Amino acid sequence: MDTIDLRSDTVTRPTPAMREAMLRADVGDDVYGEDPTVNALQERLAADLGFEAGLFAPSGTQANLVGLLSHCQRGDEYIVGMDAHTYKFEGGGAAVFGSIQPQPLPQDDDGTMSLAAIEAAIKPVDPHFARTKILCLEDTWNGRALPHAYLRDARALCDRRGLGLHLDGARLFDAAVADGLAERARVLPRLFPPGRAERRGRALADGPSGRSAGGASRRAPSTRSRGRSRHR
Repeated sequence: MDTIDLRSDTVTRPTPAMREAMLRADVGDDVYGEDPTVNALQERLAADLGFEAGLFAPSGTQANLVGLLSHCQRGDEYIVGMDAHTYKFEGGGAAVFGSIQPQPLPQDDDGTMSLAAIEAAIKPVDPHFARTKILCLEDTWNGRALPHAYLRDARALCDRRGLGLHLDGARLFDAAVADGLAERARVLPRLFPPGRAERRGRALADGPSGRSAGGASRRAPSTRSRGRSRHR
């Protein structure tokens, strides 16, 4: 009997066609920026999502960390869901490598955090507090795409309060498929409104995603199934 393993999107294995593509891939010196396959991946991602450039990272955890480090300095803070990958499943990397303090908040079953709770968690400008710099979201969440209205309202809150926005978009393409939208149509109008400077920037190519966004795979607790909805 065939079985589908829902523990994690990391338990999947490459198909013969994928292995053949790896074997035949053009390679070059990445230090000099001369690996044609990596360059093509980065250019494809940037073009698909409407950004200036992409950056390949060898893991989703590293992509998320680079995104946070690009927004924050030592002593800054990011607001994040208390079950989110960037907070719970990445070894405290933001704190260890970036001296960035997490401010975790409870999440609803659909992965959203209360916008009122997010706003209440933003610290006042005072030397006693870490500087709140960025909100982190994750899409999809347990196989469900974040609601469109929530993405729009979260973006508006960040704009109003001067926060950056990082999207852990490890399953962004799956969210786009579920919604019947192109990847760019799902991300840009809601997270990065037309005409805003925030649309200019880098997208981390580990997982197609939004601005300074990456994506890491999630290991599912034994008591909770998570659907395989990961494109990579």
